[in-house]
Amino acid sequence: MNKLLIISHTEHYSLKNNEIVGLGSTVRELNYLATLFEEVIHLAPLHKETAPKSAIRYQNNVTYVPLKPSGGKGFMKLNIFLYAPHNLAIVKKYCNEATIIQFRAPTGIGLYILPYLKYFNKKPYWVKYAGNWVAKELPLGNKLQRWWLQHKISPKTTITVNGNWQNQPKNIISFENPCLDSNDRVIGAEIIAKKVLEDKINFCFIGGLNANKGIEMLVNVFSKLNANNLGTLHIVGDGVLRNRLEVEAKKATNTIVFHGYSSKESIVEIYKKCHFIVLPSKSEGFPKVIGEAMNFGCVPIVSEVSCINQYVQNNYNGYLIKPLIEENLRNVIQQSLLLSNVDFIKYIDINYKMAEKFTFNYYLKRIQKEIVC
Repeated sequence: MNKLLIISHTEHYSLKNNEIVGLGSTVRELNYLATLFEEVIHLAPLHKETAPKSAIRYQNNVTYVPLKPSGGKGFMKLNIFLYAPHNLAIVKKYCNEATIIQFRAPTGIGLYILPYLKYFNKKPYWVKYAGNWVAKELPLGNKLQRWWLQHKISPKTTITVNGNWQNQPKNIISFENPCLDSNDRVIGAEIIAKKVLEDKINFCFIGGLNANKGIEMLVNVFSKLNANNLGTLHIVGDGVLRNRLEVEAKKATNTIVFHGYSSKESIVEIYKKCHFIVLPSKSEGFPKVIGEAMNFGCVPIVSEVSCINQYVQNNYNGYLIKPLIEENLRNVIQQSLLLSNVDFIKYIDINYKMAEKFTFNYYLKRIQKEIVC
């Protein structure tokens, strides 16, 4: 039997009816990946918290097997190794049953899963590294895993990374993060055909509400902007900063709406009414929401981190915030408010064509050709 084993840190939750759901963006990707295999087993942590609205179910040939969740802040990080024997026992069992394995890094469990796969596993595997492949400053765990992948992995083991980089070994290949299906492409084309700059220009942010995502800087800048055509900032997501930011937003004269976690359908509606997406992140691999936003006619205003500048170029199809400071974020938003309708249409047409690289169809063709061939 052609069986794929996936090991990841993707959050999973149990609903009241005991049905298991997982982080929507990942589960959606794995449901498409499962079309290439007779069976897929996914080992990932099961959390006790209430499932967010973005969590979704697996299709029939994907089986979820829970691992003990680990990691956290401070001394909580030590439970990564406390739960290692339990999690490794499960990993060993399912590695023996698999035809091929995918490990999704970086993650806390990668500190012991990567050595296990190299020294104790006999099945072929590939690693999807979703973090920033070239950043100088990284959390220690991410830095160790990247070093391991650069120095300890067999040349026969494929590592997929975000972006193309000079002097990469042949087994390290650039792979876009898929997020769009054929229906998304149809809806995106319909939205773009009707979208123009209006009297009020709307912006959106989609992601975690934490310091790394730059959301505090964005709210602060947007609150103080003064322009007749400035519309609404729509913020999708949740996180530790949400309560404080909502308090600050209420003091602003400009309109800022917090949507919390939202379903894919709700997010598409937000893309539909917005003209720009703003992502002032301090560090990223490559956010899937950039590909989504391109498909639905939102011009990216993004920080120049990782490989983002390989897809977004200043005054061609978007705006880069460089360096990432408050003044530059303010300047590029003000610049976007001066964009002509002719140039806006040009930008969204370029981006819609580029978004083809973020489709599941494109992704599956590459998996078949370059990894599981």
